[in-house]
Amino acid sequence: MNETAMKTLVVIPARYASSRFPGKPLALLAGKPIVDYAYSVALDARVARAVVATDDERIREHMELAFGPDSVMMTSDSHRSGTDRCGEVVRRLAERGQHFDAVVNLQGDEPFAEPAQIQALVQRMALGLTDIATLRTPITSLAELLSPDNVKVVCADSGQALYFSRQPLPYRRGVQPERWLDGTPYYKHVGIYAFRTPVLEAVCRLPQGLLEECEKLEQLRWLAAGYRIDVVDTAHANIGIDTPADLAAAERSLAARRQSTNDRTKESK
Repeated sequence: MNETAMKTLVVIPARYASSRFPGKPLALLAGKPIVDYAYSVALDARVARAVVATDDERIREHMELAFGPDSVMMTSDSHRSGTDRCGEVVRRLAERGQHFDAVVNLQGDEPFAEPAQIQALVQRMALGLTDIATLRTPITSLAELLSPDNVKVVCADSGQALYFSRQPLPYRRGVQPERWLDGTPYYKHVGIYAFRTPVLEAVCRLPQGLLEECEKLEQLRWLAAGYRIDVVDTAHANIGIDTPADLAAAERSLAARRQSTNDRTKESK
């Protein structure tokens, strides 16, 4: 199946009741709600359909006013993860006769994701060799490498994920951590996923396993169950927003990008 023949749904989970940042999807970034950025990225990726999946009426009302009733779906407030919320959307659309070959889970708190990232995942899924596809980007600083907030991924030569961890992997025995980045590539996981639709439905039924419980990473549940996860390279390191401080940093990043664009425009005239 080629990319154009693969009918793809993008689901954007958006919870209002975040413990660290209540109301985050509707928080304003450069005057626009965060969730709007993610939805616009999905539209620009030219997939068959994009849906914001939420459990809050305020988000539903906003999406319907901004993008129309087909842009959003109310889902259960008891889901343990965004993946499970995606699974509910797929089941409910299937009941309406809407079926998809692949489903992309695009987090609503990553306003700087790019359409090309979604397209790259769809291209990998279209090869028919994997169950799940996701992204990685090179780690360039020691602070980024050592931070447990940055999930690291190690892969086989084929690009198949071997493991994800909050710890730096691989561990360089006999080398001081300050030198780990010298000549050794390390990669940060970028948390956008594409699933074959039957695989998404299956992983939503899996019980939590030991590895997931230890690292608090749901993709370890899928690896432990034997699912293949292919990892695609991206040069673009997305900025996730988990706290008000992250939002302030995103504002600064967006302002810097706009200034850079303006400068290039002036130079080209």
